[in-house]
Amino acid sequence: MDYRIVERESFKVIGKGTEIKTSNGENNKEIPTFWSEVTASGEGDEICRYAENGDLMGVCMEFNHASETFTYFIGAETAEESEKFDSIVIPAATWAVFTSVGPMPHAIQQVWQKIYSEWFPSTGYEHAGVPEFELYPPGNVNREDYRCEVWVGIKKK
Repeated sequence: MDYRIVERESFKVIGKGTEIKTSNGENNKEIPTFWSEVTASGEGDEICRYAENGDLMGVCMEFNHASETFTYFIGAETAEESEKFDSIVIPAATWAVFTSVGPMPHAIQQVWQKIYSEWFPSTGYEHAGVPEFELYPPGNVNREDYRCEVWVGIKKK
């Protein structure tokens, strides 16, 4: 898999989150549904106005393995405050950054699957226990050439 390693300081993200189930692949259905809801309500455009670099993010955090759930947070990196939206801090970390090319959500779902089934087992890295995130630049997410990224916090085994 094509990837790069990036060191990054902590940063703030504002947005909206929801609890997602992971059992039976429910996350692959619930996350696109959540994106559709946030987009249809106009909140996606509101969140995007905070984005310092124009990118939206999908953050995976607060994993609860016992209940097979995690929080998925649609947001934007910003230094601003918001009365309407929640804010989270992504900690400083070393990140493995993977590029996804193709229409959403299928293309990025394939990248996630390969990270855990192929990349982690074949490298000297393990998960750093920090939130993971998807970085979505402006563009048509339905195009065959749409490019976005998956950022996974890592540490040496």
